Amino acid sequence: MIDKVDLDYDPEVIEGRVREFWEANDVYERSRKRDLDVEERFYFVDGPPYTTGRIHLGTTWNKIIKDAVLRYTTLKGIPVMDRAGWDMHGLPIEVKVEKEFDFESKQDIEDFGIDNFVDECKNYALQYKESMTEQFKELGAWLDWDDPYMTINNNYIESAWWTLKRADERGLLEKGKRIVNWCPRCETALADSEVEYDEVLDPSIFVKFPVKGEENRFIVIWTTTPWTIPSNLAVAVNPDYEYSVVKAYRDGDSEELIVSSELVENVLKEGRYEDYEVLETFEGSELEGLKYEFPLASQVPEQKELESDLVHTVFAEEFVTVEKTGLVHSAPSHGHEDFDMGQKRGLPLFSIVNAEGRYTDKGGKYSGKYVKDANSVIIDDLNENGLLLSSDEITHRYGHCWRCDTSIIYLATTQWFLNVSQLKDKMVSEVDRVDWTPEWAGSSRFKDWVSNAKDWCISRQRYWGIPLPVWECSCGARETIGTIEELKEKSINCPESGLELHRPHVDKIKLECNDCGLKMQRVEDVIDVWFDSGVASWANLKFPQEEDAFEEWWPADFIVEGHDQTRGWFYSQLGAGVLAFDRAPYESVLMHGFVLDENGKKMSKSVGNVVQPEEIIEKYGTDTLRLYLLSECAPWEDLKFNWDECQNVKRTLNVFWNVYKFASTYMALDEFEPKKDLKKEDLKIEDRWILSKLNNLMKNVKTAMENRQIHKGARYIKSFILEDLSRWYVRLIRDRTWVEAEDKDKYTAYETLHEVMHKTLIVMSPYTPFITENIYQNLVKNLSFGKESVHLETYPTQNKEFIDNELEQQMEIAREIIESASHARQLIELNLRWPVNKITIEPNNNEIVEAIEAMDEIIKDQVNTKKIETLTPNSEFPELQTVLQPDMGVIGPKFKGKAEKVMNIIKEKNIKPEELPKTIEVDGEEIEITKNMVNQETKVPERYSKSSFTNGEIYVDGELTEKLKQEGYAKETIRRIQEMRKELDLHVEEYIEVQIDIPNNELETSITEWRDHISHETRAKKLEIDTANGKLTKQWEINGKPLKIAVTPTK
Repeated sequence: MIDKVDLDYDPEVIEGRVREFWEANDVYERSRKRDLDVEERFYFVDGPPYTTGRIHLGTTWNKIIKDAVLRYTTLKGIPVMDRAGWDMHGLPIEVKVEKEFDFESKQDIEDFGIDNFVDECKNYALQYKESMTEQFKELGAWLDWDDPYMTINNNYIESAWWTLKRADERGLLEKGKRIVNWCPRCETALADSEVEYDEVLDPSIFVKFPVKGEENRFIVIWTTTPWTIPSNLAVAVNPDYEYSVVKAYRDGDSEELIVSSELVENVLKEGRYEDYEVLETFEGSELEGLKYEFPLASQVPEQKELESDLVHTVFAEEFVTVEKTGLVHSAPSHGHEDFDMGQKRGLPLFSIVNAEGRYTDKGGKYSGKYVKDANSVIIDDLNENGLLLSSDEITHRYGHCWRCDTSIIYLATTQWFLNVSQLKDKMVSEVDRVDWTPEWAGSSRFKDWVSNAKDWCISRQRYWGIPLPVWECSCGARETIGTIEELKEKSINCPESGLELHRPHVDKIKLECNDCGLKMQRVEDVIDVWFDSGVASWANLKFPQEEDAFEEWWPADFIVEGHDQTRGWFYSQLGAGVLAFDRAPYESVLMHGFVLDENGKKMSKSVGNVVQPEEIIEKYGTDTLRLYLLSECAPWEDLKFNWDECQNVKRTLNVFWNVYKFASTYMALDEFEPKKDLKKEDLKIEDRWILSKLNNLMKNVKTAMENRQIHKGARYIKSFILEDLSRWYVRLIRDRTWVEAEDKDKYTAYETLHEVMHKTLIVMSPYTPFITENIYQNLVKNLSFGKESVHLETYPTQNKEFIDNELEQQMEIAREIIESASHARQLIELNLRWPVNKITIEPNNNEIVEAIEAMDEIIKDQVNTKKIETLTPNSEFPELQTVLQPDMGVIGPKFKGKAEKVMNIIKEKNIKPEELPKTIEVDGEEIEITKNMVNQETKVPERYSKSSFTNGEIYVDGELTEKLKQEGYAKETIRRIQEMRKELDLHVEEYIEVQIDIPNNELETSITEWRDHISHETRAKKLEIDTANGKLTKQWEINGKPLKIAVTPTK
């Protein structure tokens, strides 16, 4: 039994009720575990968010996209694996805890106690995991929240260890000293993906390095990092470029400078030289071996102690570009290319900067200074040494730590690396194999990133993370542990129970060295947090501990994250997958954009343009938020949040709710119970049309979802609700539902509307799970074919019998004609309640004629016309009048002073074209009017109003006969009584008594003539033309004619 619904759409009430229903009936669990005899499996891996605070609109969009895809997949009856994931290690958590305790350095942490700090990090991560879970549930995001994968669990850590051991077994795990991104504040290495770039202001200096053995001759270099000059060991030139020695003049003095020939003018302009001459030129290769004097020798005396003849030498290297001076200052301990060149050339590593970014005791004058703070001092010293050619500032992109925002430095440190560069070709081929949406996300953006893959620095000098499972012995031996079982087997003190794999507990576990018998100590580093999430697809399945689930589900069928993850999770998974299994661990990827403000700017608390998801939910409801985010733009585009568009989506859902109210009201009134036995021969044309639209909607949404065009599916649904279901079909069947007797057409309308609502609810449910569930519970659940939840339904199969694309096209033409006729009425201020005698349609082709014939009754009813006259294609409306308009360009010059009188007479006499030439009299003079003096124009007679549509014209006859006026007055009266019923808050089935006081005879005659019709339409048991006095009495006017109406409810 369908119950009548009186409530307006109230998202807060509905969504709360639905959540309770889902919880009480285990709907999520049942939807995921249905046994529908489907062989296919769908393994989804949730990209784990950091448990560091409240969710934002970006993470909201992410989870909603995932939820829509998963709900759709379960509607297909496919079993789904969808454990929620949480990234709970690393700097994101550590920095939050440090702030809580006002820690400023690693020393503060160690004073606090590593065990205490790790406990605080764990508690913080678990606390926010719980609060974020509730926020995601609020969105209607269905995942396995009760058994999520968490990177802090021992079984997850074991999966990461197993993967590293696999890499070590393949010879791909290596310890070495290399240049890394280094955060001086966090005192740890960072991956490239953990470095964020901003525009910053830095020094821009040109420095002269004196050539050894040459008086007054200098090599000129340029740098934005003066702090690296104390570590300078070499200068690089390009072997194939031309370099010049120029004698430069300034203030009466001269000096010889060596710079790239192409850049001479620019360099001399920087130094404000007045003139110059080129003394000689060299190929860069000829400068190889040139010696120079270290420019800060007195400030950094330790440089003099370097035992190498190679230092402070010019080397020819291919990486040098024609930029600034064409010569590059090289500090091998502070740059990738510098380091590589130093290794190739046999230069020593002169490391004078420590983990805090401060100069060590070897830094001479600068010892103890933070490197960035030393810039100005170094510039002053260079200037005092007479070696500063120029000093300025430059705005450029510079890297910052992703978590604490400290400027990074490049530093040569000992780290652990995964040699993924050796796997680059395989990784690139795997990128090509994966299905990417959009396609360019893989073929362009991600492939470019992978093609330039460097070896992966996986060690971090921190505390809260997966411990690096490498034990070393003082004899040089090392052991990589892959499982807990292996650890227990090889350790000499591993606890049998209560094993905690985090620091500092795991640090205490010792192994016995197989080579020398001494104790092996674990390397204190933890693993890059991106490696944590990189192993998610098999750690989530508890592999290698449990192999059955891995065999059944792996690899992942689908993952989805933001475009920033091309450098992050997409990459870390690919690298880990190829390391462990020689393949990508995912089959398909959807990359989505960022949520920006309405001006396309990044949302920021400091700017004040942040919109929180709970603000939108509080104002419009969760379903509105979901449908807005899923329909506003393609997932891979950046979404510019707009409150007005959000409100429009709420209106769409409100419209859908009103259709539901309409359906439930009349179906309940007639105690209608659907039989699901629609027969094509019983259907009226509007029924066949909406069923065709419905079946095409089902097909189009399915295609959109299968192709990850989620936004298109959402837009199809919105358009169907607004344009087809509400604004058209319901409008066409209202009169059929109003019939009180047992009527076949009425019940066919009910059957059709119910079928449309039922299937639309299923199709909509992945997008708007709350409103669809609420409506389903009343319209479908309790019927013989109903399921307990809309989310336990199966995605509807398209019924090709009901698809009629020609009918849809004809209805589209009819709707355009109706809209055009409505416009024509507006032009003569004749509203739709007033009937017209006829409309004449002037079509351009036979397709329009056929559509008019098919839709004749609908067009007549919706235009409110008694007759449609359709002309043959391309013929002209016979009532058009041809009039002649005087051509001033001809008449003016010919008749001069009399021209105006001539034009007026032509207009007054209404001369016909066939009468030309015609003689007229002007001031007693006869004048002949010829064809060249006039232009022909067609004129629509005053009784008609004309409007155009795509393939024709419409003429509405606006002349009202007495009979038409009477009908118009009656319908205007009905509208006013209906408004009074609404004001009295009467249910549709309630009866009334009506009294109408009419001082106007014409109006009285009309209402008397149409009394029965008015009574029927307003459910008036009695309608009297008398003194108006009832429960609600109101004074009205119809076309300036007054009347008073009284309405009183009755049984």
